[in-house]
Amino acid sequence: MQSIKEYFKKIKSYEADIIISLTIILVAFLSFGLGRLSKIEENNVPITIENTRASVLSAQSAQNLQNTATNPQLGGGAAKLGVIVASKNGTKYHFPWCSGAIRIKDENKIWFGSESEAKSAGYGPASNCKGLK
Repeated sequence: MQSIKEYFKKIKSYEADIIISLTIILVAFLSFGLGRLSKIEENNVPITIENTRASVLSAQSAQNLQNTATNPQLGGGAAKLGVIVASKNGTKYHFPWCSGAIRIKDENKIWFGSESEAKSAGYGPASNCKGLK
């Protein structure tokens, strides 16, 4: 019993040192945890909305395709519908939402059903239209 009392007397004499040591350890763990949380937050890629203009323009192109197919004065018919567009005066083909295709006047547009059709007609892929081969 006497040894237990002596043990607690020794601990009481080191009480301030123990509190400082525990505080340092607690701050170290909190700093490490906050550092890990900030690294996890860094790795999250923010959500961005891209090509909003392209989606609007592709809807407009779809409407133009429908108008072209139903208007006999524009050389309508199912053969005019396509996914690739080129200019009568140019040498490159584009997707309808690409910047080069947007600049082509409607009366100068030639529509193709595929890239192979455009290539066989003598057109090459536009370099500024992503996804064309």
